[in-house]
Order: sequence, then C-alpha cells, then structure tokens
Amino acid sequence: MLEIRALSLPEVLELRPRRFGDDRGFFAETYNRDRLAEAGIALDWMQDNQSYSAEAFTLRGLHYQEPPFAQAKLVRVLRGRILDVAVDIRQGSPSFGRSVALELSAADFNQLLVPVGFAHGFLTLEPDTEVFYKVTAPYSGAHDRAIRFDDPALAIDWPLAGHKPVLSAKDAAAPSLAEANPPFTYEDTRP
Repeated sequence: MLEIRALSLPEVLELRPRRFGDDRGFFAETYNRDRLAEAGIALDWMQDNQSYSAEAFTLRGLHYQEPPFAQAKLVRVLRGRILDVAVDIRQGSPSFGRSVALELSAADFNQLLVPVGFAHGFLTLEPDTEVFYKVTAPYSGAHDRAIRFDDPALAIDWPLAGHKPVLSAKDAAAPSLAEANPPFTYEDTRP
C-alpha cells in the first residue's frame, strides 16, 4: 500500500511506501506505476538520478528545466536526511513564488512528488547524504535553469543554523525568481 498526502501547496505530494520488515531487514515497493495511476498520478518517468553530498549543509537548487524538457520529480533519500523544497513558478498561479518544505530521510522512508512548474532544491542535514529521484524528462543542459536559493521574495527558511551553505558555482550565481522569469503558466483545472 502507498500513503499519499497533499502538502500546503496541494500539487506537491508526500508519498510513503509501506515497508515489510522482519529480523533480516525490510522489503518495499518504492515505485509502482499502476498503484500511482490508480491514485491519479500517471507520469511517464524517463530517467533516474542519484546525488551524493559529502558535507552537511550542501544546498542543491533551486532547479528546473524549461519545456520541452520540463521535469516532474519523485525524490527520496537513500542515506541521510534533507530538507526538500518545491517552489511554485507558474505565472498566474494563486501560489506563485510560494514554497513548501518537507524533511525527507532514509529513516522516515518518505518521498516528495514535485510537479512540472515547480522549482526544486534541497539542503542536506547530515553528512554523506544520498538522494535518488525519478524524472519525467531527460537532462538537457540547454534547458537547465536555476533560481537563487536565498531570493528574499521566496522567503525560504533554510535550517542552516549559522552555517554557510555548500553551493555549486551555478547555484551561487543563479538569478532571482523575477530575473529568471520561468515560462510556466498556471492552468486552473478545477471542475
């Protein structure tokens, strides 16, 4: 069974696969296309990615890809713990520029579903953290974009506890949300 919970931005979902354990350890289905489709999540996953961060307070993001390589992501932690963040970057959305954050960990065994039209990033909360995620489009350097993690307009409360985040050069030079001007638009599909 799979537990699915909408977060404060309802398009962003927390998924909790069920684990079956005994004295040897556990077994779990971390992804099942049919079960997700039954729950209304019918996405065509194209690629799996894995990242390793040696240091705590490594910050990756906020990333997105422009169409036609826009990506939804299903993120989980294999080892360690992160604060995972999704930011609504759909022009015209009632929640444009708002974010939702969720702690993901190997111990909690939870996942975050980040839809297309949201920027994604995470902060490692422990050293030696490994993150695994499925994406709905392959990587395209020509369409890869970033938004500054500390853009004041986003007001994301990163739990840095006085530490300076470990950033890539790309993330350190990322523009603000206003400067990035993402090409996504909000489509209200309520009945």
